[in-house]
Amino acid sequence: MQSAAPDVDTYLAEAPQERWEILTAIRQLCREHLPSYQESMQYGMPCYARDGVVEFGFASQKQYISIYALKQDALDPLREAFTGARIGKGCIRYTKPEKVNLAAVASLLQATAASGGRVC
Repeated sequence: MQSAAPDVDTYLAEAPQERWEILTAIRQLCREHLPSYQESMQYGMPCYARDGVVEFGFASQKQYISIYALKQDALDPLREAFTGARIGKGCIRYTKPEKVNLAAVASLLQATAASGGRVC
């Protein structure tokens, strides 16, 4: 479900109340671990880009909280840390906010920032 929000503050304000806290925590982790990245709304969700290339994003979908890790070499070694989530090539999906492993998200963000590898 894409949002038409013009910025991340508006996106979070429009998020379902039961997801607001975890989405805000993910954003804070992004700001902490990706300080040189540009935050923007792309593809209807908050995204973080380096040198104009989106490398990370997150979204409140109808059935999931989705985390998009677009640096394959950052995600692959950490897949096992995301227990309780469904993981695709570059998308991590949690069915409930309380299942989101913020420590694993922080590790993924650190790996993303350190990665020089390819985008999925």
